[in-house]
Amino acid sequence: MLDTLQTLGLGWLDVSLPPQCACCDARVLRQGQLCANCFGRTNYISVPCCVRCGVPFPARDLAGPDSLCRSCDDNPPRFKCARAALRYDTHARRLILPFKHGDRTELAATLAEQMARAGSDLLRRADLLIPVPLHRRRLFRRKYNQAALLTLALGRLSGVPALPDVLLRLRRTPSLDDRSAAERAMLVSGVFAVRKSRLRQVGNRHMLLIDDVMTSGATASACADVLLKAGAKAVDVLVAARVPDPRMV
Repeated sequence: MLDTLQTLGLGWLDVSLPPQCACCDARVLRQGQLCANCFGRTNYISVPCCVRCGVPFPARDLAGPDSLCRSCDDNPPRFKCARAALRYDTHARRLILPFKHGDRTELAATLAEQMARAGSDLLRRADLLIPVPLHRRRLFRRKYNQAALLTLALGRLSGVPALPDVLLRLRRTPSLDDRSAAERAMLVSGVFAVRKSRLRQVGNRHMLLIDDVMTSGATASACADVLLKAGAKAVDVLVAARVPDPRMV
């Protein structure tokens, strides 16, 4: 009976408020979908990409299935494997920026569906999903942690347990935009810690770290480092979008 009422309620909402594309005002069949035009303009990341950090290689490169980017070859990150759903470009920003800064929290479900497809292998071997944390002052200002919303949405889709409070951000960091990879690594060094009350959940478990955007991988690597030191078996990373390496564009 409850399922019937819910179905009728959703049907009434679709009539009174027809579902719209997550990027534009076009009509779609289901709320949160992309219309055909926006779907065609979205750049999904696939092979060839770095087997470690997931950064996309130019299509012209004849990269093999085990190819590493120069950064991972020179300075391997602490995480085992990272994957992203979208290339972070103008069209991806139309999903990411309203979600991150514009209170469009419903976009977590849309992005999580894309992430689940891109990171299906990572989700299958994960024991626990955890988000990259915000500093408490930034969380107070923004009212929500976008990475935590993605984590919870992925947990519902995959059935993998999600814990949003495993990691702490001990101090605020300046904006990492326009910083070099070396500067980013220095700024996030010593910033993260595992919450003492969650140490038991971390020990000997395969963790999947969730975030919205990955640039150099410095933040993900710093989070992975403290998780491994706390006893995690391994750490993978899954993000909504990946900034391409400008050296490989």
